[in-house]
Amino acid sequence: MSDFSFVSTAMLQDDGSGFFGALFGGVYMICWLVMVILIIAGFWKTFTKAGEPGWASIIPIYNIYIILRIIGKPWWWLLLMLIPFVNFVVWILIAIDMGTSFGKDTLFSLILLWLFTPIGYLILGFGDAQYQGPATKQA
Repeated sequence: MSDFSFVSTAMLQDDGSGFFGALFGGVYMICWLVMVILIIAGFWKTFTKAGEPGWASIIPIYNIYIILRIIGKPWWWLLLMLIPFVNFVVWILIAIDMGTSFGKDTLFSLILLWLFTPIGYLILGFGDAQYQGPATKQA
């Protein structure tokens, strides 16, 4: 004969937390998925405008290499991204040069391409900005 006295009443009662957890988790997942799709679309379209293949925007590390090609920086800048604190400064310089490559000013680049990256690349990709060549060749 079994004794089920170890089962507490708390285990048998449902307070609805599982439902709300699943609901909010599902909403979070949908919002996250929408953000990822928007980020990919912005990068894809920006790469295409610059004459690079759009699929390159979804491959980690390689997409940074392509960004460096778009702005006219050497490949070894990719190695600078591995150095703590240096990568912070390099990302700022990359954002400024990316904006310059598309005819945008430094303020646009700092705020939208560095600080609010997804929004900035959506504006570059789907806006009226035209690729004007690597920023390093313009200077």
